[in-house]
Amino acid sequence: MVANESQQDAWNVLADRTRRAILESLADGPRAVGEIAARLPVSRPAVSQHLKVLKASGLVSEDAVGTRHIFRLDPAGVSALRDQLDTFWNRALANFEAAIDDTDVPVEDQS
Repeated sequence: MVANESQQDAWNVLADRTRRAILESLADGPRAVGEIAARLPVSRPAVSQHLKVLKASGLVSEDAVGTRHIFRLDPAGVSALRDQLDTFWNRALANFEAAIDDTDVPVEDQS
């Protein structure tokens, strides 16, 4: 599976622990910037910048409700990451199983 540029960027984006904390917060439901910032040890402007990066990577979407901006996880972006992890995990397990099968040769057959 070849990841597109947005998906590759998403993995780089998630390297930042504040962004991961924002995603964890949004997993509980949609939130405004102020609500997210209240849960984190960073300023509201910093949260806004992180949300901008998360939105550009396709992990978060934004809706304007009056003067508030409500952020939520973008199901398509999160699903794409999940698909990549599933592919990676399945390949790793298949390779592990193949390695085990290669070492299960009886001692008398090894020469």
